[in-house]
Amino acid sequence: QVRLEASGGGSVQAGGSLTLSCAASGYTYTHPCMGWFRQTPGREREGVATIDTGGTSTYYADSVKGRFTISQDKVKNTMYLQMNSLNSEDTATYYCAVGLAARYCRGSNFRAANFVYWGQGTQVTVSS
Repeated sequence: QVRLEASGGGSVQAGGSLTLSCAASGYTYTHPCMGWFRQTPGREREGVATIDTGGTSTYYADSVKGRFTISQDKVKNTMYLQMNSLNSEDTATYYCAVGLAARYCRGSNFRAANFVYWGQGTQVTVSS
């Protein structure tokens, strides 16, 4: 049984940094990518970034490009999201999940409906 657990959220001032972790148990990297999403109340879950199984290809939403970095440590079965230059618009609950197919790991198909194994999220609050 695959379980993903996001952690590392917290409160930070604008301009600050946080690193999120996604610990995967029971997952053997059989899918093409893993990704980070975020959601605020009343809004759809928004794709943030993905990393392919080989760890060589990444994709970022325009809103975080240049500020966030996704990475993974397959030995530790953990995916990370380094977030720099945070602003109030980054305030959200962050989730990690696994992409069902390669075509879902970037672009317009990078949507929550195409990802599975959702766990509990971790809250990030950025104060100005």
